[in-house]
Amino acid sequence: MNAIATPYAAVIRSELSQAWRHALAALVLLLLWTLLLYRDTGSAMVTIWSRSDTFAHAFLVPPIVLWLVWRQRRLIEMQVPRPTPGVLVFVAGAALAWLLGELTAVNAVTQLAFVALLVSAVPAVLGWSVARLIVFPLGFLFFAVPIGEFLMPQLMEWTANFTVLALRLSGVPVYREGLQFVIPTGNWSVVEACSGVRYLIASLTVGALYAYLNYRSTGRRVLFVLVSLLVPIVANWMRAYIIVMLGHLSGNKLAVGVDHLIYGWLFFGIVMMLMFLIGARWTESEQPGIVRGLVPAAKKQAMTAPRLWTVTAGFAALMAVPHVALWAFETGPNGDSTQLVAPLALASSWQVTSPHVPPFKPAFQNPSAEMNASYVNQGRAVGLYLGYYRRQNYSQKLVSSNNVLVRSNDPQWAQVASATRSIKLADQQTCELRTAELRGISRGQSDHESRLMVWQIYWVNGTLTANDYLAKVYSAFYRLTGRGDDGAVIVVYTPKDPAGGADAVLESFWAANYPSINALLRKAQKTN
Repeated sequence: MNAIATPYAAVIRSELSQAWRHALAALVLLLLWTLLLYRDTGSAMVTIWSRSDTFAHAFLVPPIVLWLVWRQRRLIEMQVPRPTPGVLVFVAGAALAWLLGELTAVNAVTQLAFVALLVSAVPAVLGWSVARLIVFPLGFLFFAVPIGEFLMPQLMEWTANFTVLALRLSGVPVYREGLQFVIPTGNWSVVEACSGVRYLIASLTVGALYAYLNYRSTGRRVLFVLVSLLVPIVANWMRAYIIVMLGHLSGNKLAVGVDHLIYGWLFFGIVMMLMFLIGARWTESEQPGIVRGLVPAAKKQAMTAPRLWTVTAGFAALMAVPHVALWAFETGPNGDSTQLVAPLALASSWQVTSPHVPPFKPAFQNPSAEMNASYVNQGRAVGLYLGYYRRQNYSQKLVSSNNVLVRSNDPQWAQVASATRSIKLADQQTCELRTAELRGISRGQSDHESRLMVWQIYWVNGTLTANDYLAKVYSAFYRLTGRGDDGAVIVVYTPKDPAGGADAVLESFWAANYPSINALLRKAQKTN
């Protein structure tokens, strides 16, 4: 019996070893092909890692993933690699997502799709039985994508809300406007560095890894990840409050300047250490035994070479399709000659004039063309800014986190309020705009003269929207249907007056002049 079993086992081991050699060769080729085709996306990720402290941890993600896979090598080698053609459906979806992200210049979409393609190569070539064994390492690779800064405005708002509330509960009088507030000992503002997004991303990354390595049950892992998500948010609120109180109680001698950041990181480090120390009390040791979902290799259907290389070729071809499509979209006419010239009049009653409004220009970067002019009617002046974008790319795009009305460090203006409102166009169609109130930082102006009421909306190939995501969707749709990606931001603004008539002035200007503004943008669209 043993004499028969031994040669049989040797044959099984030989077949398994040969199957793994072919499968690993196919996997390496696919990964290299993916890295070659999507090298620009990969290099963009590395560039963000190197220039942003928020995402510097991502340099450690690939080595950690390789180490986590290596830990499972004994279990992996027990499996027979079996290519899975069904995974190609996910590959096609990821490739399409990358194309849409590239057409609309959205880094987060292209980079998530790029990582999804790398991850999909494993089940496609090695099969689901192998992928299940390393599902966490494959998922952990997504932490290499530098995403999360879109949370910054909301996190800043929450931080300001908590800090102001805590100061008032502490007996400190506070006057707040937007993200800026004044206390008896000085002025404070919640800026990007105060959002806590850096703490949140770092905590979530380390917390997920800690939960995987220290807990066996899904419930404990999920609970610890949720804790690592909530703790840095609350810790950042406390950090902001403590820093303001230190400055207040010390007469602004402590927690200002460089030590502001030092105290912040020190507090965050202590909180994270306590979180992990508490989490260590419920550590679950790994129990030896049979791993669920594993089937002895000898009982599995052997992998066939034709199936392997067919799936590999299909995967490689699907990844090339978006690049072919992108090349076709980019062969359109060059639009570098786009121009916008302020007309002498819009509607008959609104005439161009020398600036009768405080000087203001929205912080929109690298437009293909722009204009900033003032128009007057019956003594009320309105400023009109148009920023036009054509053949958009990552350095020149309409919707971007870098495109804002006012930067947090702007030396002239600070945004103190924001909202949305609906208005009717000339054809009775309703559209929604963003509204904002700006306060001039110059102390030489009276209060009402130093404030602007501002309305903003996107124009995408004639379609109006105030939503960033819808603007991207419209841009992708029009480009896919061959109508280009031309878009513009329309900003109208006027001084705020004590009587509160600024909104009525802007509404009158918009109702009377949008047809002329639309015609001006359509004219720019036809310029080649």
